[in-house]
Amino acid sequence: MESQNNTSLNPFCNGFLAKLFVMLTVLASLANADVYHQEFVVQETKITRLCKTKTIITVNGQFPGPTVAVRNGDDVVIKVTNRARYNVTIHWHGLRQMRTPWADGPEYVTQCPIMPGGTYTYRFKIENQEGTLWWHAHSRWLRATVYGAFIIYPKSGSHFPFSQPKKDIPILLGEWWNRDIIALQRQTQFTGAAPNISNAYTINGQPGDLYRCSSQDTVKFSVSPGETVLLRVINAALNQQLFFSVANHKLQVVGADAAYNKPFTTNVIMVGPGQTTNVLLTADQPPARYYMAARAYATAQNAAFDNTTTTAVLEYTNLRPGANSRPLMPQLPFFNDTATATAFTTQLRSVPSNNPTVFKQPDESLFFTVGLGLVNCTPGPRCQGPNNTRFAASMNNVSFVLPRRTSLLQAYYNNIPGIYTVDFPPVPPVQFDYTGNVSRGLWQPQPGTKLYKIKYGSRVQIVLQDTAIVTTEDHPIHLHGYHFWVVGQGFGNFNPQTDTAKFNLVDPPVRNTIDVPVGGWAVIRFFADNPGVWLMHCHIDSHLAWGLAMAFIVENGQGESQTVEPPPLDLPRC
Repeated sequence: MESQNNTSLNPFCNGFLAKLFVMLTVLASLANADVYHQEFVVQETKITRLCKTKTIITVNGQFPGPTVAVRNGDDVVIKVTNRARYNVTIHWHGLRQMRTPWADGPEYVTQCPIMPGGTYTYRFKIENQEGTLWWHAHSRWLRATVYGAFIIYPKSGSHFPFSQPKKDIPILLGEWWNRDIIALQRQTQFTGAAPNISNAYTINGQPGDLYRCSSQDTVKFSVSPGETVLLRVINAALNQQLFFSVANHKLQVVGADAAYNKPFTTNVIMVGPGQTTNVLLTADQPPARYYMAARAYATAQNAAFDNTTTTAVLEYTNLRPGANSRPLMPQLPFFNDTATATAFTTQLRSVPSNNPTVFKQPDESLFFTVGLGLVNCTPGPRCQGPNNTRFAASMNNVSFVLPRRTSLLQAYYNNIPGIYTVDFPPVPPVQFDYTGNVSRGLWQPQPGTKLYKIKYGSRVQIVLQDTAIVTTEDHPIHLHGYHFWVVGQGFGNFNPQTDTAKFNLVDPPVRNTIDVPVGGWAVIRFFADNPGVWLMHCHIDSHLAWGLAMAFIVENGQGESQTVEPPPLDLPRC
């Protein structure tokens, strides 16, 4: 106490100690941080799958692309060179991009695309994030083949909040089309119909040995008896939620979307497009070969989907010579098993000590309907949607239209008029029985580039409500630039009088992509602490192309630490 009293009497000493403490803190931070450099070359590569050789767009000739592995606190510098025939951008899915929205990646939202022959260097810092994320193209449907894992390890000297696994394995689930994906998108846009379903699902780029011509290339992972491995499961599929399981092995879920959760054990997980799930698997079964397998969770009524199963093999190292080589298959849920999907998601609970306290009262209380729609056929080729219409999608009856002259962020930052308006409706323009028998007069959304403006530091709540227009469906909604609490989920129409009382404000899961239940709702909350223009959209890419998106403008706060950084000099031009 005497030392403290003497120090408090000396303002010079107080100031010197404070500055010394700050300097030591910065030095300690720098000692734990590093700069990660990588070069991505987007190029055309010939590969063979399902007895067919075709040219696809890849990064560095790899499918999937290279894994980015960094630590919490690192600075990341990735130079992207486009040597392909199409414009391209790269999105770092789930990265907060604090004050660096220029590095977020969605074309015509935060940047104009990188043209063929062009380059752009993405620069950003990893701030208070650990776990599994991923990167992918965010331009048209190129992410069908342009994607890879993004792994964030704890800072040096820190550890996982669970026992250190012996192996760390990214599991990237994808979809494969025998056709050129851009040609498929153009056909879909021309006809207005639903896109052709995929020809296969993949694990780390390979369909697995249940498909023709795939047995020899099936992915195999070796494990030793008794060891524990960390599986980082990423759903990179273009349009499909997926169930995933490993035969005869329990999966201990320890994280989702780069956030730790209270561990729980399950036989199967459901991963929506854009989502990631970390699971621990212990090799505690008799020495044998076991299938990892994934297949569709499909919720849209009367809609076609790829009903195949992709596999990889988990193989014990101590197999006896001559042991049965046929792997054991897990029992996967039926494609429409919403009960199993719900049972999995409701077990996710965050670790409160790792997260700020959930606020009790929002400053912004928003209600967004999400779902499909139909628009009347314009003069020209016969539309091939239902009853000679074209498929559309919307939030609050606004079907999102991307600009083409410049990006939304550039227009906002440089005060360019005529690119967007800020009148996105905070609630549906018309209230109706969202999951009931919806009047056909409400089936046609209105196109527009409408944004919603939020003050820096606001406490935001959004009710995401599925609708029965065309069909109810599970929609994976991704918010760029933020992670959020999922404080409630349910089926039917959201009821603010009864459902609010059931919110979990103690240990809600933290995510960046939330599957809004089929014929139901989800409520998310977040602090608007990251200025910029941030896209919110369905991660089913056919739905995004139809307009199931909107964007927020989060205004600057006070001072440099609450203000968007200036645009980089090499930002691509339109």
